[in-house]
Amino acid sequence: MPPSTTERTSTGIPAQDPATAPRSERGLGVLLLAGGLIGLVAAVVLLVEKIALLANPDYIPSCNVSPVLSCGSVMTTPQAEAFGIPNPILGIAGFAVVAAIGVGLLAGARFPGWFWAGVQGGVTFAVVFLHWLMYQSLYVIGALCPYCMIVWAVTIPIFWHVTIRNLRVRSTERGTSSRFLEYRGAILPAWFLTIIAQIAVRFCDYWTTLL
Repeated sequence: MPPSTTERTSTGIPAQDPATAPRSERGLGVLLLAGGLIGLVAAVVLLVEKIALLANPDYIPSCNVSPVLSCGSVMTTPQAEAFGIPNPILGIAGFAVVAAIGVGLLAGARFPGWFWAGVQGGVTFAVVFLHWLMYQSLYVIGALCPYCMIVWAVTIPIFWHVTIRNLRVRSTERGTSSRFLEYRGAILPAWFLTIIAQIAVRFCDYWTTLL
């Protein structure tokens, strides 16, 4: 018999030859791997800086660039430990999982629907938590953490593309079309432009001093 292009991994998850995997799945795999690794590095650096600051209150984090771009101002607030532990620990765990899923997709793994439902729940929690932290940084703390903004920049596309993937699969299974998917190309840029505009307006007085 000819070899099958679909096999089962040691964990029982169906897998297929990466060369025959849908292009959209491979593209998502690249995004999750790249975004997961970038976010993981940023979270690790944040945790190292947090530990250094706890060990020495006079320590100046490497990301303290100005009064506005200041990780130290954010790290010492209650919002930096929203669940009783440093937020970077959550980031390390979450981004490691995201990167692992990306590797799996690139290797040809085909995850079941319940798995993707769990992933959707995780990235949705992450993006909601991120926007809460964003609001706190802009309007309560009054400072921006450069490494945190790297986390923002990768979390939003991860959420967006996982959501688009799941909506596309659901539409295909039901034989329906989603009008939301028709505008997917414009929503993500508009999302980022809105955040940039909020940052620009909130710290307008500071930005003008740099001109």
